[in-house]
Amino acid sequence: MEFLTAHGADLLFYLFAALAVGGALGVVTLRSPMYGALSLLVTFLAVAVLFLLRSAEFVGIVQIFVYGGGIMVLFLFVIMLVNLHRLPDLKLFHGQSPFVLALAVALLALFGYFFSHLAFGPAFARPEAFKTVQGAAVGNSQAVAWSLFTQALLPFEIASIFLLVAMIGAVVLGRRQ
Repeated sequence: MEFLTAHGADLLFYLFAALAVGGALGVVTLRSPMYGALSLLVTFLAVAVLFLLRSAEFVGIVQIFVYGGGIMVLFLFVIMLVNLHRLPDLKLFHGQSPFVLALAVALLALFGYFFSHLAFGPAFARPEAFKTVQGAAVGNSQAVAWSLFTQALLPFEIASIFLLVAMIGAVVLGRRQ
């Protein structure tokens, strides 16, 4: 993200952070499961953009593929299979409104306290977008791949075999007799 100025990056960060918080609020407050799932998708994509703004391309793309793709497809299949045409009109907090309000005020006060005592400065400066691997400057994704396939090759291969066995097991258990 070298093309962004410092103010532009800050503006994008606050915009997508607000979008992520708004989407998360939509997940817990919307009554329709489909709208809740779409709010969750907005939250996942906003968090992916936040990762991309911090030069964590690998984690951002994994966020889009795994959560924005796989998990959302799973949620949408469950919503379609459960067949929720009409939800009963229930009171949202079932008489717990004073407790919920007190908890919300306490959490906002806690967040406000920590936010007011937070020191903004060099610790929050943008990380370098390029790492050095064997003396050559490479991007973040290349550095992750290099460390994954050189220093953690055996655990990576063991995890891939576990996933293959789990997938074969799911296919065998899911087959009809």
